[in-house]
Amino acid sequence: MPPTDRQRLRATFNQAAELYDRARPGYPPALFDDLAERAGVGPGCRVLEIGPGTGQATMPLAERGCQVVAVELGGDLAAVARRNLARFPQVQVITAAFEDWPLPAEPFDVVLVATAFHWIDPAVRVGKAADALRPDGVLAIIATHHIAGGDQAFFVRAQACYERWDPDTPPGGARLPTAAEVPTASDELDRSGRFGPVEFRRYEWEQSYSTAGYLEVLLTYSGHRAMEPTAQANLLGCVADLIDTSYGGRIRKRYLTELQTAHLQAL
Repeated sequence: MPPTDRQRLRATFNQAAELYDRARPGYPPALFDDLAERAGVGPGCRVLEIGPGTGQATMPLAERGCQVVAVELGGDLAAVARRNLARFPQVQVITAAFEDWPLPAEPFDVVLVATAFHWIDPAVRVGKAADALRPDGVLAIIATHHIAGGDQAFFVRAQACYERWDPDTPPGGARLPTAAEVPTASDELDRSGRFGPVEFRRYEWEQSYSTAGYLEVLLTYSGHRAMEPTAQANLLGCVADLIDTSYGGRIRKRYLTELQTAHLQAL
């Protein structure tokens, strides 16, 4: 993604912080159990979280007793995160771009990036994350994928709405991958020479959405937010009509959440 596109699109999340907080799903509880096993996440663990949004991954860390410094680019997102996490005095939410934020002198046990790694400048993200860690500290990256399952026929039929109203949609429809077809990739960490072998753990799960709830989720995606307003309204109307008329006002979406963890290697 060209730098200008990345900067423009990642800024769209801050335009609707309350919607993002309300509509975005969290992460499977088993992921945090595995993170505790892999990285020692628990009472007193120092965690740097990059791009926390409104705290979807921060909350489970805080509940486990972690000391969290969360660096969020969007001022409105950060404000909602502070509100959500106000009962945890050991959590600090800082409004800043991670690329520009000066690392503190005391290193962290874990650097966590949940569904935000691809928004960070590729020239900075791996090296600076490594610099933030103590020896043998852990970089944890969470990614979420939409996969085949749930009301799969709905997502196939919805492509007609996208082809009609979203000029960036490739013609000919799209097929959702199965979980097995989503590749694991650690090339960037491997090339850096800063981390040991990457371990992958995966979690499949489904979320049910009402028509209104699903439209809210769509409006938290950068590509949908960046659409021209009339085209966006027509797309959402087309999707809503499909859910209401053919699926009784509710659909199920299947997700694959992936946790990557790697230990910092000595230089």
